[in-house]
Amino acid sequence: MVGGTGAAYLSGGGLGGWEFAFTAVATYVAYRGLDSWTFIGIGRLLHTVWDVVGCAICDPVIALWCPGGGRTPRELVRAVRVERVGSLETGVR
Repeated sequence: MVGGTGAAYLSGGGLGGWEFAFTAVATYVAYRGLDSWTFIGIGRLLHTVWDVVGCAICDPVIALWCPGGGRTPRELVRAVRVERVGSLETGVR
């Protein structure tokens, strides 16, 4: 996804030669993201900065989700339920 978001700008031409520079940076970040959730988050933030008009709401959410390990929705719901049950058993609200 990070590599694709970097290359998506090559077709428009609206940003001139900067599109090639951004694609090179995004490609490097995507490569590093193969084994690092942190670089996936960096890539999403780079995309947000580059495309403020289109994806400025979703990308920061994804970027914040990545350093937490990129858990699936099911894992997130399960973690919240375990936390709620634990707080109910101890009487903490």
